[in-house]
Formats: sequence, structure tokens, C-alpha cells
Amino acid sequence: MLTYDLKKAPGLPLYESLYRHIREDIRSGRLRPGEKLPSKRSLAVHLEVSRVTVESAYDQLAAEGYISAQQRRGYFVEEVSTRPTSPPAPPPPEPEAPAGVDLTGGGGGDFPFSVWSRLQRGVMLDYGPQLLRRMPNQGLLSLRQAIAGHLAAFRGMAVDPADILIGAGTDFLYNLLIQLLGREKCYGVEDPGYGKIWKIYRAGGARCVPVSMDRQGADPAALGPAQVLHITPSHHFPTGRVMPLDRRLELLRWAAESDRWIIEDDYDSEFRFHARPLPAMHTLDRAGQVIYMNTFSKTLAPSIRIGYMVLPRPLMEQFRRRLGFYSCTVPSFEQYTLERFLSQGHFEKHIDRMRRSYKSRRNRLLDLLQTSPIRNKIAISEEDAGLHFLVRVDTALDDQALADRWAAAGIWVRSLSSYFHGPVPESARHTLVVNYDRLTDRDLQELARRLPALEQEERHDQ
Repeated sequence: MLTYDLKKAPGLPLYESLYRHIREDIRSGRLRPGEKLPSKRSLAVHLEVSRVTVESAYDQLAAEGYISAQQRRGYFVEEVSTRPTSPPAPPPPEPEAPAGVDLTGGGGGDFPFSVWSRLQRGVMLDYGPQLLRRMPNQGLLSLRQAIAGHLAAFRGMAVDPADILIGAGTDFLYNLLIQLLGREKCYGVEDPGYGKIWKIYRAGGARCVPVSMDRQGADPAALGPAQVLHITPSHHFPTGRVMPLDRRLELLRWAAESDRWIIEDDYDSEFRFHARPLPAMHTLDRAGQVIYMNTFSKTLAPSIRIGYMVLPRPLMEQFRRRLGFYSCTVPSFEQYTLERFLSQGHFEKHIDRMRRSYKSRRNRLLDLLQTSPIRNKIAISEEDAGLHFLVRVDTALDDQALADRWAAAGIWVRSLSSYFHGPVPESARHTLVVNYDRLTDRDLQELARRLPALEQEERHDQ
């Protein structure tokens, strides 16, 4: 007779618990194919449950093919694939974060939780069931109006909210652009540059070419067959260069002369420490060839998957005609909350606070490096904007060995050369990209403890 303790699974109906016990016995081979099960009445009496409980469990097992009913004979176990009675091996443990200080970036920290949660509560109370309605495919109008107001105040851009498209992060928007502009076009990507952009374009079926950089940014002489140019003129990653006006105008002429497109990725332009950000390239565009793109992932948190782009009017009309079937990918709850965060002035205050916080972190990190035992071996550059800077190291090691040496000391960094798709110029070698966007006080203390190990390694090599 089958004996089970059906009370060991609290929250489950008794028939569900019985069903699972019998199913496990069949799967493990404890109940063999062809073996007859107890009658519903006798098993109910034995387990002290109702007959309906046993009947429901048997019906479920029969429906899934574990047992079969034979008229006037009862229920019999069917042939099913069995598995060993020993428990399965536990899954491998999640990899732990490496010990030490991570200077590879990633964002996070200093999120305005109290303000954000208060706004969320207000949105819930004010909108209620309305939050369940479908959003316009370009995003909530009031949020697009708030974004247009922000761009006018901080980037000098006169933007019609009707030309703004909101999406769940820039990854989604890049894929929309591939469909809108055409994957048959050739996409030029800065080299060095943010590697994920290259991967997204390639995964979308577009042809990509690297566009080399000079001191002024993307080099017009290196555009080659590119028909779409993806650039970060306000603060290039990873070199930190800011594109001057003459170069911007030169690239705008390139775009206007042959129906080409420029995607202006305004990557972390909000974080400039000695002056206001330069006006967006979009403000100089007279031919309507610039697509402006930005995200709140860097200014708020990576998990806030809200990005947006401003399309030239003819391109927006094409989007509505050809791709208007796409639904907006950002939930209404987050859109209403962000709209209030922007329109009520919280975003401006948050950026000011973050700018002061990041400037303080940067200054403390610079001071730590410039007074460390390796100070005579390094040269720091491009530290006046953004959330990273470059450290050139006087060393005979190749770049991978250099990054490995810092990792051995518990300091995780990436080399500048690792961001190249094409040949790496000599001027970019022996240089590390140091991100400090998620650096904490504890990290700074840990860094001070670990930096001397680098100097000891240098002595060992000599």
C-alpha cells in the first residue's frame, strides 16, 4: 500500500500533493510499469483522505500519461522514462564578484530612492486602473513633453514632443533604427568605441566599418563606405575626447551632401565638471540628418531601462508608416513616474547632486593615484568630463599583461586597446580606462591598500 505524508507540502491541495508523490515514484522507478495501483476507496481509507482527493490525483496522472485506467480492473502504471533515485547534482554556484576594486564601470549607487518611491505612490493613487491601459507606441505624451523641456533647458535643443520616441533602453532603439534606416546600409562606428554598439548593429544584420579617431574625434577621412555614422561627440567613450565645432560642421556637411545619417549618442554628457556641456550636435543640423539619442540608464541607474531618440520629422513619419505596429516597450508605471521626476525638477536636482558626488570621487581617486607609489610611472588625461579617465603607464608589458598585473593586485581595469576593432595605434598602447561611477569610500580605502603591490611588481621586474 502506498504511504505518503500529504501534510509536508503546506499550501498545496491534498490531491496535488498525492499526485506529486505518485508521479515521483513512477519517474524514479519505485512504481514499475504494469504495476497496479490501490483502488481509490482503499487508498483514501489508508491515507485518511476523501475519495475525491484520490480520484482527482489519479485523473491528473492519467491525463499526463503516467497511469491508465482499465475498465473493471483499476489503474495501472504506464511505461515512462525513469531517472535515478539519487537526487540531481546541485547547480554550480553563481560566480562571486572578484575581490578587490572594480574600475571597469557599470553604474549604480546614489539612486534617489525616497523621491522615486514617493512619486510612484502618487502615480498609483492618481492613475490606478489607468496604468493598465495600452500606451501610445511613441511613449506617454506627457513624458515626451517633459523630455523636450529638459532638452531645451540643458542641451539647447528645440524639439517637438511628436518627434520623440521612447523605448526600453538604447539597445531596443538601435534595433529599430536598423529596421528604419535599412540593414543594407553601411554603419560607421567609432574606433575605439563602446563595443556593444558594434555587436548590436552586426546582430541586426547591418554591415559595420570602424571609423578611426584623431584628436578631434571621428576622422572624416576614415568614413569610407559608411552611410550611417554613430558618434559620441559630447564626450567620447573611451578616449574622453570632446568634438570641436569645426569637426561637427564637417561631419554635418558629409551627411547632408548624400542623404547620409548621423546618430548622435549623447553618452554621459550631463557630467562635465568645469563648464556646461557643449550644445548638442542636433542644434547645428539644418538638413535634418541627425538622430539624437540618450538614456536615463547612466544618470539614474542601469536598471531604469528608459531611453529615447529624437527623429527628424520625415524619419518619424516613416516610422509611423512602416513600424507603427510596434508597442511601446516601457511600462506605463515607469513612464508616469519619470515624467513627474522630470517635470517637478527632481531630475535637475539629482544631476547637480550627482555631479558634485562624482567630482568628489574623481578628485579623491586622482589624489590617491598621484600620491601612490606608482605616481612616477603613470600619466593621467581626459579627466574633466564623464565618469572615466585614462591612465597611461610607463611599462614594457603588453596591454593584456598590464591589465592582468593590475588584476593580480585586485584592481580590475580594461586597457584602451581592448576597445579597438581595427589596428591599435602605438599612442593608444599601455593605457588603461579607469571608471569611477560606482566607486565607494570603501573602494577608495581598499585601492590605497592595493596600489603598493603594483610598485612592488615593477621592482621585481627590474
